[in-house]
Amino acid sequence: MRRIGVISDTHGCFDEPLQEFLKDVDEIWHAGDFGSIELADQIAAFKPLRGVYGNIDGGVMRRIYREFAFFECEGKRVLMTHIGGYPRHYSPAAVRMIQSSKPDIFIAGHSHILKVIYDPIYSLLHINPGAAGKYGFHKVRTAIRFTIDGEQIKDMEIGEWQR
Repeated sequence: MRRIGVISDTHGCFDEPLQEFLKDVDEIWHAGDFGSIELADQIAAFKPLRGVYGNIDGGVMRRIYREFAFFECEGKRVLMTHIGGYPRHYSPAAVRMIQSSKPDIFIAGHSHILKVIYDPIYSLLHINPGAAGKYGFHKVRTAIRFTIDGEQIKDMEIGEWQR
């Protein structure tokens, strides 16, 4: 059993409300737009981190993190990217990766809009945690946490904070 925290679009912000929300997770998955390598290092010092680079992440970030991350967690196949879209509106690159890797969970960021949607076409759970940072057009900062327990993805919770 693993407790997972999912964030995206931190844009340089990993403050106390976000840390409090993620304090009991086993690992953090970041779907891009960290904002800096220093912020990625701060998150990695807080909890084990898996991440992908986003469109604002350049240079060093793109040498350390990839555009797509594919991994397994508790037997669930996970595919993560920053600009991936959502069911019936995936980017062409995301469609190719979904078709080849057949994930159980597909995570994307970028939109700053929190979405959790089951995709019956690809038999996967799509998660976009929205934007955890203070910069962008969103009015509410968001993050997600959940548990993977055997075959179940359960206990999903949303954190919300005013910008």
